[in-house]
Amino acid sequence: MNLKEWAAEQGVAYVTARRWFAAGLLPVPAHRVGGLILIGEPVQPGRPSGSTVVYARVSSSDQKADLDRQVARITTWATDQHLRVDRVVTEVGSALNGQRRKFLSLLGDESVATIVVEHRDRFARFGAPYVEAALSASGRRLLVVDPGEEDGDLVGDVREILTSLCARLYGKRAAANRAARALACMDVS
Repeated sequence: MNLKEWAAEQGVAYVTARRWFAAGLLPVPAHRVGGLILIGEPVQPGRPSGSTVVYARVSSSDQKADLDRQVARITTWATDQHLRVDRVVTEVGSALNGQRRKFLSLLGDESVATIVVEHRDRFARFGAPYVEAALSASGRRLLVVDPGEEDGDLVGDVREILTSLCARLYGKRAAANRAARALACMDVS
């Protein structure tokens, strides 16, 4: 149950409940998952029963070399945290659509208790707090090696969308230009 629902059940204003949580005065156990505050015990910091999976993703096949470096950084971090890595899942695909087959099967695999990623945007560009809350509700967790990107800034989100759209646009234009140059060379010969 999230903090807002709990506050409504208790007849307490949501703002008051948030203030109590921030001051550590909430009369029930609660923990933050992304932007949500969930009532109840958090997943224990020890290794939950189930497997630990390292998930690494790049957006395009041009970045495949970074995939190995990403896996190495995540695996090193996980072993430093005394986590046993049971499996490594790598994928090439955009974080802006639902076309990542391995990612979706990883979320659906209930035997996976812990998913470790390097950056939150490698996991999900948008909606990561909802996915984290869903994982937490089922006794699973997401660990982020570098959580420094948790600003929740709308301007940053818009910038990411524009960057992705521009990359698609300019990528297509570059491909069209290369094709035109190749055709021009064929005419000259």
